[in-house]
Amino acid sequence: MLSVNHLDIRYGDKHLFKDVSVQVYEGNKIGLVGVNGAGKSTLLKIMAGVAATDDGVVNKAKSVTVGYLPQESNELLTGKTLYEEAEGAFAGLLEMQEDVLELNEKLGTLDADSEEFRQVLKRQGEIQHQLDSSEIYSMQAKIEKVLLGLGFKQDDMERSVTEFSGGWLMRLKLAKMLLEAPSLLLLDEPTNHLDLESLTWLEEFLRTYNGAMMIVSHDRMFLDSSTTATWEVSFGRVTAYKGNYSYYLKEKEERRTIERAAYDNQQAQIRQTMRFVDRFRAKSTKAKQVQSRLKQLDKLELIELADDEMTMKFSFPPAPASGRDVLQVEGLSKSYNGKQVFKDVNLQLQRGDKVAVVGVNGAGKSTLLKILSENIEKDSGEVRLGANVVLTYFGQHQAQELTPSLSVLDTMALAGEDMTITRMRSLLGAFLFRGEEVEKKVSVLSGGEKSRLALAKMIATPANLMLLDEPTNHLDMSSQEILQEAMGQYEGTIVVVSHNRYFVDSFVNKVLEVKDGRVSVFEGNVAEYLRKLEEVAEQEALKAAKRPVEQEEKTAQKSSDSSNLSRKEQKKLEAEKRQERSRLAGPWIKKVQEAEAKIEVLEEEKDELEAIMADPELYSDEKAWSETSKKYDECKRRLERWYGCWEEAQEKVEAVDAELQ
Repeated sequence: MLSVNHLDIRYGDKHLFKDVSVQVYEGNKIGLVGVNGAGKSTLLKIMAGVAATDDGVVNKAKSVTVGYLPQESNELLTGKTLYEEAEGAFAGLLEMQEDVLELNEKLGTLDADSEEFRQVLKRQGEIQHQLDSSEIYSMQAKIEKVLLGLGFKQDDMERSVTEFSGGWLMRLKLAKMLLEAPSLLLLDEPTNHLDLESLTWLEEFLRTYNGAMMIVSHDRMFLDSSTTATWEVSFGRVTAYKGNYSYYLKEKEERRTIERAAYDNQQAQIRQTMRFVDRFRAKSTKAKQVQSRLKQLDKLELIELADDEMTMKFSFPPAPASGRDVLQVEGLSKSYNGKQVFKDVNLQLQRGDKVAVVGVNGAGKSTLLKILSENIEKDSGEVRLGANVVLTYFGQHQAQELTPSLSVLDTMALAGEDMTITRMRSLLGAFLFRGEEVEKKVSVLSGGEKSRLALAKMIATPANLMLLDEPTNHLDMSSQEILQEAMGQYEGTIVVVSHNRYFVDSFVNKVLEVKDGRVSVFEGNVAEYLRKLEEVAEQEALKAAKRPVEQEEKTAQKSSDSSNLSRKEQKKLEAEKRQERSRLAGPWIKKVQEAEAKIEVLEEEKDELEAIMADPELYSDEKAWSETSKKYDECKRRLERWYGCWEEAQEKVEAVDAELQ
């Protein structure tokens, strides 16, 4: 499909890539791994044709299409709606549909016996055949499936793209790429802006994706689920392994063991030969043998041990002793611009609890941590820290609060109490500041480097309650493992927001779910929490299957019971039913009414457009016909979508009514 040949990139004395040649074949699902700065993103850009390189370095088959998702992008800032922007993935098919309409109109103006008529009819048939064998007729269902899977809601479909934040725009860019279904997907950190729910959806989607893919990710569990091969970028080389990330780690260790044994055997052979040479060099009777041994050494192909990436270890400062109860939350509520984030939250954490906070984007995870750390005000309720609790907090704003004029090392010196230079350098090394990099000024650091320094600074401060919001976002695998191990050994209490399941699963003992304005606590790690959700979903499915039979029995029983009730009791029962229906079905009834209002307006617009299109004079004005036709197609598409919204809401109302009966 695609090959990279003799890629060589040097920055000063450092080789980013040294004569690298690799090939991607049809069906390959490759995880691209390596420390930060190894060149993973650069390799993806070169393969995508985004970064320039010498002619002939990248070769691609003509039939191969490539989709590239960068880590960050501001490309999608149009005035289109979310649905319209996603629809752009089918631009080619939509243009063909337009062509068919134009050809149909042209046929109406030609003599059926003319040669031109036969040529136009043939062309129309060819295009129509292509459309019939394409996905154009299932386009709407596919668009909605992918957008909803990546976390968008049905109500978002008509919103302007300009209303969405950068993270949601990256989700939209990913959605368009998945809908385009290129031969080769190149994804650079695709999970950065995803919550746990949409991340698991993406895993399942990629598992059944027909094309080839190459993924850069620092989420080990995501790579294990989505890839079947691993390429390691290290010290200018790319080494291929057949297997996912876990297999790669095991295979790499086995290769190192074999390589070390071969190296040791060869070195022993060299030492033995040199002892013979040194011993008999001066003896004329052994001269021939000495020369023979030296020639053997010259011909020997020396085994070189692969360089090891620098590894660091650190531990948190000892957590100050605290009381058994670390944090008490009672009746906590918070709203933004009239929208309830959560209400009446009650929570209690004890010494040594390590809690993962999960929930969809926008549920209020970061808001909860900011309230607990007193970075924003709550609307109501109480937040009480226990005796001798010392709290530290890591959030996105921390990076902006660093002093620009200080060096990295000076920043740590001010943060860490009684820390030696060696310990500070070790801690900074774990967060990828190594060697002379600790002398860099904060003002010249990138956004990711500032975030890592802010995290290191927070960790250097002795505390017994740590609140962390996505601490692994800018860390490579090795740094994550170092931090993971340190958190496992930490004796204090941790509350961490993270969608990186492998990172948190090894040390958390509770999961705090923020959902629909409520906060629920589950015992166990994230994997156990997800299993519980699956069990609940299975139980709900079984209940749904039994419900029709039970409903018939209930209806029959209630019919029998109601005949024995007095008129007053019946009225009371009916009033209670109406109140319960209003509580359960009220929001869906509003959606039904909204959809009906939209449908009424759009149906009127559709009738008006059809009346215009029925006028034969319209077809004499090509521009007017084209504009009217586009408006008509857009009106039909919007009408279909609102019919879908109405059906969904109506089904919910009917389900509530069935339950109440």
